Amino acid sequence: MLKTRGIVFRSVKYGETSVIADIFTEEKGLCSFIGGGVRSAKAKMPYNLFQPMTVVELVAYHREGTGTSRLKELRASEIWTAIPFELTRGAVALFMAEVCRKAIHEEEEHRELFDFILEHLRWLDKTPHPIANLHLHFLLSLTGFLGFPPLPPDDNSEQFFDLKEGTFSPVPAPHAFVMEPEQVQQMLFFMDTPLESAHELPINRPQRKTLLGKLLQYYQLHLPGFREVHTPEILEMVM
Repeated sequence: MLKTRGIVFRSVKYGETSVIADIFTEEKGLCSFIGGGVRSAKAKMPYNLFQPMTVVELVAYHREGTGTSRLKELRASEIWTAIPFELTRGAVALFMAEVCRKAIHEEEEHRELFDFILEHLRWLDKTPHPIANLHLHFLLSLTGFLGFPPLPPDDNSEQFFDLKEGTFSPVPAPHAFVMEPEQVQQMLFFMDTPLESAHELPINRPQRKTLLGKLLQYYQLHLPGFREVHTPEILEMVM
């Protein structure tokens, strides 16, 4: 029996009343679980607990290397007071879930990464400050856990950023995968700023969209199989 906390990344319908959920667990990393009968009227596990970025406590029949495990119990571990009810916070949570689902594949314990995601979710749910920059801070901070964080520049002069090499340079690289100095300054701000202060960067919507596009391109260049992310379109609409 596996007893652990988990963060739901995705769930899909399976059969008439069941679901298959990808859950990032505190004990075993990313695992796939079957929730039997959760879409029926007499379900013992509420279907709303399978929504992306819900934090749960689960009990499952788990055997290493068998693929999908069967859930025995599932209950909420964190009760969100804003994410499910506010459109902008919900959209940011969906974006985080999609990025995590496409970037994280480890089927092993990674408590630091689990705590990192949980910290961002808690802040997203409770902060009274604007959240328009939170997803950018999340993307940059996540690179450190995935193994390709941008290396800090050697000095404070105007710099370009080579998205392919992950390095800064005073001259642009001879290819199209380059971040301009304006976006570099914005990126360095998020790299040097704690989550609680991410809202302090004055950046408008077109600038935010450009920086987001460059960061997602950076992910695609460094994570094999990292496909196009669709939730930025939702973010742009609701923000």
